[in-house]
Amino acid sequence: MARLDELCKLPGHQGIVWNVGWNQEGNILVSCGEDKTIRLWGRNVNSNDWVCRSILSDGHQRTIRSVSFSPCNKLISSASFDGTCCIWDKSTSTEGNQYECTATLEGHENEVKCVAWSASGSFLATCSRDKSVWIWEVGEDGEFECAAVLSAHTQDVKKVVWHPHQDIVASASYDNTVKMFCEEDDDWICFATLKSHESTVWSLAFDSTGKLLATCSDDRTIKIWKEYLPGNEFGVATSDNMPTWKCVCTLSGVHPRAIYDISWCHQTGLLATASGDDAIRIFRIDPESDPNAPFLEQLITVPRAHEQDVNSVVWNPCIPGLLASCSDDMHVKLWQFKG
Repeated sequence: MARLDELCKLPGHQGIVWNVGWNQEGNILVSCGEDKTIRLWGRNVNSNDWVCRSILSDGHQRTIRSVSFSPCNKLISSASFDGTCCIWDKSTSTEGNQYECTATLEGHENEVKCVAWSASGSFLATCSRDKSVWIWEVGEDGEFECAAVLSAHTQDVKKVVWHPHQDIVASASYDNTVKMFCEEDDDWICFATLKSHESTVWSLAFDSTGKLLATCSDDRTIKIWKEYLPGNEFGVATSDNMPTWKCVCTLSGVHPRAIYDISWCHQTGLLATASGDDAIRIFRIDPESDPNAPFLEQLITVPRAHEQDVNSVVWNPCIPGLLASCSDDMHVKLWQFKG
């Protein structure tokens, strides 16, 4: 019988905790929130408990909505309601868990809702209430230059995620769509618009191959999208030698309220969702189902995972089944899936 066991509850934030994320080794968890601070959590080697190793402050003037580790782990980026993105650099600090704010990226007209690094480490993406997605190029000298301002969405952009192997970024918006962008002839273009949700798309996550994308929405559904390449054997039409992304699964009737986040474990294939009903749910694609019409089966519901809305869930990249979550209840929690 599958279980999701609560390992620990991590207090410390003074206000809503909006986002959690792991470094590439999976031994440091980062969180951010309404209190304008970033907290770094790690295991206490003596007790094996998770403890706060460092608090980063003085970078932002308002709520920090999103944090992301760079692939090399030397940098952390943070996105804030103050309209900026801060870059925190570990290499300038003499202490192991200390990061210093070495750059502030400005340009968005409103709150920056999300920031994410590309797998290559060459790009950073930010998105905002100003309806735009910005691509920042990371120079060899550590400087950040705006490579593109993408205005394909018609409403607030909630989240950006990168493809696990390619420099392709996907964005989720209040306009009910997902957009995909890539670089073509030194210019960034929108090559796909994914339409099926009936309300705000809150979050999205690629599987380990990058050929499937999961999205979640204010319409209380999860959707799975599949990539079809030009000349595919299934006869799915494509144009301009670009792939087509098609919705191949819709799961409804499970979440009674908005689904705020979704995370796809690249080791186990498990999907986790964070919901406005204070619950965390675990799903997986039935391996016996048709790949072109996959069946998403629910494994677990933890009904009172937090005392208030669950805002973010993220699987550990190295430890199978280790999940982090955070909530309006000011807490970060760690969970272990046992199947």
